[in-house]
Amino acid sequence: MDTTNAETQATVITLSEAALKEVKRLINVQGLTEGGLRLGVKGGGCSGLSFTINFDEKIGQHDQVHDFDGVKVIVDTKSAIYLQGTQLDFQKDLRGGNFKFVNPNADKTCGCGESFSA
Repeated sequence: MDTTNAETQATVITLSEAALKEVKRLINVQGLTEGGLRLGVKGGGCSGLSFTINFDEKIGQHDQVHDFDGVKVIVDTKSAIYLQGTQLDFQKDLRGGNFKFVNPNADKTCGCGESFSA
């Protein structure tokens, strides 16, 4: 499998310390041993594009893989264009916690923070 890693590819996205800690916790809870955290962008949402986040055991031939303290973050080539310079953060409040994408490329975001236009 020919994957591009962080040593040969500029990092598209970064993880805040809080996000990295939460991803590690979720990996341990789910007992994942293969793949990593897949971040992406898909069409839809009230502003035109929506962020996607999930765990994926498969790394595709054209995926970019970045390592953050042992956590693999997988980004497909098309999403990398929209995610360049984005930071994934995790914020906790009284109702629980949620991941937040801080995207400098977003021209407009919706009120829920889950979709954007570039």
